Amino acid sequence: MPKSPMPFFWYELMTSDIDAAEAFYTAVIGWKAEPFNQAPGMPRYIVVNSAEGGVGGLMTMPEGPASAGMPPAWLGYIKTSDADASTEALVAAGGAVHREPSDIPGVGRFAVVADPQGATFMFLQPNGPDQPPLPATTPGHVGWHELYTTDWKAAFDFYSSEFGWTRAGDFDMGEMGNYRTFAAGPDFGGGMMDKPAQVPVPVWQFYFNVAAIDAAADRVTGNGGRVLMGPMAVPTGQWIIQCQDPQGAHFALLAPVR
Repeated sequence: MPKSPMPFFWYELMTSDIDAAEAFYTAVIGWKAEPFNQAPGMPRYIVVNSAEGGVGGLMTMPEGPASAGMPPAWLGYIKTSDADASTEALVAAGGAVHREPSDIPGVGRFAVVADPQGATFMFLQPNGPDQPPLPATTPGHVGWHELYTTDWKAAFDFYSSEFGWTRAGDFDMGEMGNYRTFAAGPDFGGGMMDKPAQVPVPVWQFYFNVAAIDAAADRVTGNGGRVLMGPMAVPTGQWIIQCQDPQGAHFALLAPVR
C-alpha cells in the first residue's frame, strides 16, 4: 500500500538577530509576528502568521550550530506521527541525525536530521489535533519547496520511499540538468535538482507567496536584503525571485501570473 504523504508543514528561521529578522520579514511578506510563550524555559521564539494562520517561527541560532559556523538559515519541519520511528527509518535509509528526538514542552517531539546527500530538515510530532492544510497559493505561506542536492535521482528515491512523495514531472534545464517536480498531496509541491557550483552544500529553499513580484523585490532591497536572482518567470507562468535577508539567510518569493 502506498505510504500516506508526509509534507513539510512548519518553517523556522535560525538567525543571528531575531529582532532584525522580525522587522525584515513582516515588512517584506506582510506577516504578523507574536511571541510564543507556551514552552517554559525554552529560548525566545517568535511565531509568524499570515491572515490565514501560522507559517513558521524565528529563533536565535543555538550556540552549537553557530560555533560550528552554520550561517543563518530557513529549515523545514516534516510532520510525523512518531518522531522516533521516523528518525530510525531515516538512518536505515542512509540519512544522518544532528539532534536525537527530544520533547519541546507544549509543542511536541522533534529531531534534527539530514537526508543521505546532506540536506538538513527536521521532524516534528506535534501535540494536539491536526490542522487542515491550506491551499498552496495562500498568501504568506510556502507555495513551493526546492531541493538543491548532489544526486537528484537518489534524493527523490529517498523522499518518495520515506515520505510518500510522488513524481509530478521533469523539466530539461539544459546545462543545469534535469528538474524533477514532486507532490505530497494536493497542496504541497516542489522540485529538486543537482545543485549549481555556487551552492556550497545540499539545501532546501522555500518560496513564500506574495501578491506581486516587482513590489516584493523592492521591499526586499528597501529593507536591507538582496535579490540574488530574478524576477523570472517559471513554466507555470508564476514569477519568482531568490533572495538573501540582511543576516544572510536565503529564501525565495513566488507571485501569481502577471
